[in-house]
Amino acid sequence: MTRLHYSVDIDAPRERVWEVLWDDRTYRDWASAFMEGSHAVSDWKEGSKIQFLASNGNGMSAVIEKKVPNERMTFRHLAEIKEGKEQPAPPSWSGALEEYTLKDNGKGTTLIVDSDAADEYKESFEKAFPKALQRVKELATQRQPAGATR
Repeated sequence: MTRLHYSVDIDAPRERVWEVLWDDRTYRDWASAFMEGSHAVSDWKEGSKIQFLASNGNGMSAVIEKKVPNERMTFRHLAEIKEGKEQPAPPSWSGALEEYTLKDNGKGTTLIVDSDAADEYKESFEKAFPKALQRVKELATQRQPAGATR
């Protein structure tokens, strides 16, 4: 397993970046960089289970290991989901961590992603993560319509 590291500076406050990362609508948008139709199913509470799914029902199951709103979200991947059913994760990525950290940078937010990647996924992650983070940046810096609530 390899530890991958990505970061992007975003001209928006941490609260806005956090919202873009974990709001269902915007999550689906930026996560489509990994696979079209990607979405998450969870109550988003620390210690809760989360399923990262593609439109075909396949994906990964994880636990939200750490959640500090507007600062950090850490997932520990536990199982693979095939045809809607959890199966033991392949040993090559069982227990892999994926961590999102937001830091003030003086003019906005630096979003840092550290993710364990099994060798068979490394190349696809190296293509998808930069695209996903660029999309997070675009969404976070879009002007919000007057009266929009979130």
